[in-house]
Amino acid sequence: MRMSENERSIGDQLLAELGHCLRVCAGEPAPSADNPAGDTEDGIDSSNDRELSASLMRVNHSGEVSAQALYRGQALVARDAGLKRNLLSAAEEEGRHLKWCEERITELNGRRSLLTPFWYAGSFGIGALAGLMGDRSSLGFLAETEAQVESHLDGHLEELPADDVRSRRILEQMRADEARHGRDAEEAGGEPLPEVARSAMRLVSSVMTTTARYI
Repeated sequence: MRMSENERSIGDQLLAELGHCLRVCAGEPAPSADNPAGDTEDGIDSSNDRELSASLMRVNHSGEVSAQALYRGQALVARDAGLKRNLLSAAEEEGRHLKWCEERITELNGRRSLLTPFWYAGSFGIGALAGLMGDRSSLGFLAETEAQVESHLDGHLEELPADDVRSRRILEQMRADEARHGRDAEEAGGEPLPEVARSAMRLVSSVMTTTARYI
C-alpha cells in the first residue's frame, strides 16, 4: 500500500523533493498538456527578434522553475491537508507551463538559464519559510506571487516581437492560469501581505528576471 504524503517522514519528503528538483534542473519531461501555441506558424523572420523572444522565454522558464519550487516548499510545511493538495496541484500546473516555455525555447534555438538549480533551491527555501508563517499567510504569499507574475507577463507580452504569435499564445494562457491561482488563494482566505514583504518580493523577482535574461 502506498503511503500518503502525511504518513511519510520529513526525511522521506525532503528526499522526494530533492529528486523532483534534480528532474526539473535536468529538464526531464513535465506532465503532458496541449501547448497553447498549437500548430500556429512561427512567423519570426528577424534574427534579432528571435534572440529577443528566446531571452524572454528563458526568463519565463526560470519563473516557472521558481513558481513550482515556491509552491512545493509551501506544501512541504502546510498544516492543512486541503491546502497542501491545492499547492501541489498549482505546482503541477506550473510544471506544464515550464514544459511550454522549454518547447518554445527549443524552437527559437535558445537555451535555459544556467542558474536553474539556484532559482529552484532559493525559491523552495522561500516557499517553506512562507509556509511556516501559517496557512493564511501562505495563501496570501501565493496570491501576491501570482499578482506579480501576472504583471511580469503583461510586460513580456508588450515586449514580444509582433510576429511571435506562438510565444504570445503561450504567455496569454500562462497569464490566465496565474490569475486563477491568485483568485483561488484569495477566496481560500489568504491574508494580504504587508507592503514591506511585497516590496522584498518585487526586489527578488527583479534580480531573477534581469539575471536570467542573460545567464
